[in-house]
Amino acid sequence: MAAYQSAISQKIVEPSGVLRSVIGKFESSAEFAQLAPRTRADYLKHLDVIEREFGSFPISGLGNKRARVIFSEWKDALAKRSLRQADYAWTVFARCLSWALKRGLVDANPLERGGRLYRNTRAECVWSDDEERRFLEVASPQLALGYLLAVWTGQRQGDLLRLPWSAYDGQRIRLQQRKTGVRVVIPVSAPLRAVLDETKRCTPVMLTQQDEKPWTENGFRSSFRKTLKRAGISGRTFNDLRGTAVTRLAFAGATEAETATLTGHSLRDVRSILDANYLQRDPKLAEAAISKLEKRTKTPN
Repeated sequence: MAAYQSAISQKIVEPSGVLRSVIGKFESSAEFAQLAPRTRADYLKHLDVIEREFGSFPISGLGNKRARVIFSEWKDALAKRSLRQADYAWTVFARCLSWALKRGLVDANPLERGGRLYRNTRAECVWSDDEERRFLEVASPQLALGYLLAVWTGQRQGDLLRLPWSAYDGQRIRLQQRKTGVRVVIPVSAPLRAVLDETKRCTPVMLTQQDEKPWTENGFRSSFRKTLKRAGISGRTFNDLRGTAVTRLAFAGATEAETATLTGHSLRDVRSILDANYLQRDPKLAEAAISKLEKRTKTPN
């Protein structure tokens, strides 16, 4: 670190030998280009902050044990404003260095296994049947269709807003998730099929505004929030419907593999969602477990 301070003061570090060059190459990489548009925009915001803070940091200093301390202190400073954003910034920085390490642009990634500061349980963010009823009572047909698609397919908002009618054959919906590239084939439930078959197909995509123009993600979120307010529902978002779908499938007896096939999650992610984030400790689950045990166990005479 003494060499780093000396180099900076004498301005002798070559442009190719500092982190700024690595960040620029990462932003121009195929891996970065494959990110979803919104993710790229979020990454660019954080990479801009990282470059202003550490753009002149010498690549040769990444292997120094002091480097992780410096980056951790930066993360701690960010955490004073937002734990979640501090974690995100660290993740973006770590991914950039991981990409560079694989390509031999750096010799070390001191941000590996950084741990998370933000902890949030989504157990209380599963939509109840009553909340669903209240929402659908006041929602426009367009937003009601969006809700039903989300809760019956478990797909992300971005994928649903781009979902074309051609993906639906009357029995199944086929799509490729933009974020992960996973292809899913979703059998359409009777309630969802009834709504889809009654919906007028005025545009190539399923979900549109009342004027039949496609939604922007921000526009959809804004309209969804306003409908939540009219329904008297708080603490819920459209994104919670993906976890609600996973939870309802679990309550219905679907296996983790069955759920993963439907929603596009990995088995590990399904297990994590159910265990840590979404699955409420519903007494009905305990009752069902005892009922299954009773059926298996022979009752003494």
